[in-house]
Amino acid sequence: MTHESRESHTTPTTSVWSVDEEPYDSPLATALWRAYYTEVSDRWYLLHEGHATDPEELEREVAADTGEYLAPPGGTLLVARYGGVPVGTAGVRLMDATTAELKRVFVLTEARGKGGAALLVTAAEDAARALGAERIVLDTRGDLVEARALYALLGYEESAPHNDDEYADHWFTKRLA
Repeated sequence: MTHESRESHTTPTTSVWSVDEEPYDSPLATALWRAYYTEVSDRWYLLHEGHATDPEELEREVAADTGEYLAPPGGTLLVARYGGVPVGTAGVRLMDATTAELKRVFVLTEARGKGGAALLVTAAEDAARALGAERIVLDTRGDLVEARALYALLGYEESAPHNDDEYADHWFTKRLA
């Protein structure tokens, strides 16, 4: 599966995005997972405790969530590239025969604001449909306001909790039909 998008900017250059499947345990996927986890964990700790994540905790938590649930046949991990450089991820996993969960949506800071997050989510929705899902759900935190705005823009609606994740305080759903 490849998704491409060309964006025009006010400068005469043209940027190219691509999104492709990636094994959840590849070195690239692992590096992007570490970047994602570091950012969201540091953001939480800085907001609530005034310091970045303890390095030992960071290593322990990154290692604890291998992402195995993003492996086929019930899941998929996607990697976005901007100008050929890997800069983001999104994953989906089936929760049941008709419901997929959106996981690990992340774009590196230097690639934000260029349309990659929406492209990743759209590609993840396509992957969820290919897995047989009729709806997709996700959870996020209140401090991740950019994520919540993106999901609302893409047609996700706040919903009742679908899990008991201790850090989640917003849940969303979208019909894929």
